[in-house]
Amino acid sequence: MGDPAVVVAYGAEQRVRVPAVRARWLRQTFVHWPFRPEAVQALLPRELVVDEYDGAAWVGFTPFVMADVRPPVVPASAPGLPTFAETNLRTYVRRGDGRDGIWFLSIEVACPLMLAARAVGAPYTLGTLRVTTDGGTVSYAGSRGLRRTRRVAYRLDVRPGDPVLPTERDVWLTSRWRAYTRRLGRIWETPVEHEPWPLAGAAVDVLEETLTAAAGLPAPFGAPVVHYSPGVEHVRLGPSRPLPT
Repeated sequence: MGDPAVVVAYGAEQRVRVPAVRARWLRQTFVHWPFRPEAVQALLPRELVVDEYDGAAWVGFTPFVMADVRPPVVPASAPGLPTFAETNLRTYVRRGDGRDGIWFLSIEVACPLMLAARAVGAPYTLGTLRVTTDGGTVSYAGSRGLRRTRRVAYRLDVRPGDPVLPTERDVWLTSRWRAYTRRLGRIWETPVEHEPWPLAGAAVDVLEETLTAAAGLPAPFGAPVVHYSPGVEHVRLGPSRPLPT
């Protein structure tokens, strides 16, 4: 499936030699829906073009746990930030030169210190989030703001399955090595490096969310594609930089 000319790399495309942030991303579920490309393109800045796979734009709902977040000057033996939950709503884009990346439609986070990333346009919003495990089920729940509202909230219960050998589409949906944001009329790029995602299948028991509607998306035209990952241990985020105009 897909167009091999635009398949992204399974492993990190660049070394982040001087990271701005180190972290671990744990217990991450990927829920991806297909949308008409024009519906997603309408939400993007003019400098970016929606990336497509099999003629669809894909939007990912990705709740996970952030652990051991620390700037590089903090040694591994010292404690980082307390573990907290984060949830991204994202899609996939390309610059004019063809370099692919992530565009965030929204980011909910349970740690106020992460709001500093708004300085480069990352759409962080403080939320009330939780991630729990019960037997073989991983549960995620959250809402935008410090008080739960029904308008922008979600609940997801999944049962991770056996590890899978990633297909071309699996890699395309999960393996992205830079994020784009927009601030002060410029597109900013943040490079990312970590080991390849270990992926498993996942059965969905509960999926309720209003994040996609709040972002301005219509209903998807297909069923979700779901993966689970226990996480990656060696995340390195490089300094964000504005791209030339």
